[in-house]
Amino acid sequence: MPTPSHVIVIGTSAGGMLALTRLVEQLPATLPAAVLVVQHLAPDSSGEPLVERLSQHSGLRCTLARHEETLQAGTLYLAPPDRHLLVKETQVLVTKGPRENNYRPAADALFRSAAVAFGPNVVGVVLTGMLHDGTAGLDFIKRCGGVALVQDPADAEYPSMPESAMRNVEVDYVLPIDMMGRVLQELVGIPTPAPGSAFIPEDLKVEAAIAERIVGNIEDVRKLGQQVPITCPDCGGALWELNHGSVLRYRCHTGHSFTADALLEKSQDAMEETLWVALRMMEERKNLLTSMASHGTGAWSVQQAEKLEEIKQHVNRLREFLLNGGPAPARPDGSHEDESALR
Repeated sequence: MPTPSHVIVIGTSAGGMLALTRLVEQLPATLPAAVLVVQHLAPDSSGEPLVERLSQHSGLRCTLARHEETLQAGTLYLAPPDRHLLVKETQVLVTKGPRENNYRPAADALFRSAAVAFGPNVVGVVLTGMLHDGTAGLDFIKRCGGVALVQDPADAEYPSMPESAMRNVEVDYVLPIDMMGRVLQELVGIPTPAPGSAFIPEDLKVEAAIAERIVGNIEDVRKLGQQVPITCPDCGGALWELNHGSVLRYRCHTGHSFTADALLEKSQDAMEETLWVALRMMEERKNLLTSMASHGTGAWSVQQAEKLEEIKQHVNRLREFLLNGGPAPARPDGSHEDESALR
């Protein structure tokens, strides 16, 4: 098969198997582009059943990507579970680098590498899925002159990923799956500059190299943005706020990367876990005070009983906060007890 003039990169998650099947059946074996797909899969799963399913519905040659395999037109490469799929020049790379937006494989990592390698000859596609993977990736593609498509949220089984992309990036096409094949064929049939001749922003080159594990140190990350007083939720290292593009993002020097939305959700999960631990410790303190109050006498016993009543109030407020996902209820005077309830 010939070397592709274009690459089509696709990111999808929940609901993706059906969406991918519907899309690839529209693409002919003579497609002058390589198709690279990130479908979020469980780390211990196998990608082979999905490859077989796609092969049954498409004229494209469908394969599970292999490290340093040469890109070929008319071929679909699926990211293996728990591995990033990247593009470097005319090869695919399969790596186990740090997670991006909590995912490995990550659509953002694939999209960025393809944008750096192929510039305006990249078409990025975000299909059905939850959360935000692919949003920053489409921004990378647009900054390098490529084209961004998203599945119409009304057509998506899970609209979160397409909606996130549309909120943050000026996408070129919003289409139902059944209209995407024709548009993709038209886009990859348009003559464009040879890969390598277009301007590629330096920050994206640095980030692509970090993902390839060529670089990845504090000095390199300092070139990308400014350090902020936030720690990486995956490794505990310092985070840098990146100053480029339309999507607010954060990165640590070991390679973990987050959009602001993904980082906010990650911190919410960590905070909730911490509060459950706090609730468990307060329950244990309540049980201990109960035993102490029942075994003492006089003023000392009264003092423990008072502490017990106080901790019961705090336990009830914290439990209600966790179960309802909201602030503690107002006091009779209209004020709210927040931090004081946790002391």
